[in-house]
Amino acid sequence: MSLPHAILTALLEKPSSGLELTRRFDRSIRYFWSATHQQIYRDLRKLEEAGLIHALPQAQPSRGQKREYEVLPAGREALTAWVAERQEPRAMRDPLLLRLRAAAVVGAAGLTAEFERHLALHERQLAEYHEIEARDFPPTKTAEPDRLQHLVLRAGIAQETFWVQWLTESLTELRAIEAGRGPGDGGSA
Repeated sequence: MSLPHAILTALLEKPSSGLELTRRFDRSIRYFWSATHQQIYRDLRKLEEAGLIHALPQAQPSRGQKREYEVLPAGREALTAWVAERQEPRAMRDPLLLRLRAAAVVGAAGLTAEFERHLALHERQLAEYHEIEARDFPPTKTAEPDRLQHLVLRAGIAQETFWVQWLTESLTELRAIEAGRGPGDGGSA
């Protein structure tokens, strides 16, 4: 049920059309919750049918005009209740880790290049997060919404930092395995 909550959050921040929501997801929300255009439009309909949002009246009704949505009091209540709900941490599910586990059985041939590719992707994402932080969260931004949004970004930074460090260490080990060296046998990465 998290996509509807992401939509309610975005609409509470700013009433938007489906297209505007999709663009906002692509620019910011996608960093921690991804959704396709179709999923967003489908959930907008469901939220409207549930009485949690409604389309704002249009000045001149016309076919094909964007419908802009806003959250109704029931939607705000639902989101407030959801924020306070207990939720268990999600188990990590990452195909790269499963592939590494499989490599322990069938061999690690080909993994180094994939780990190098993943490392480059995570380094790029980390750099992008740091740019966002420098641009959007100066020390003078201390209002509660800014501080909470910054916490989300800091979680992304911590996660990417973990992946960069772990992938770097793993590549050292994979290269040692490829070279036939044991742990601690030296050699550079």
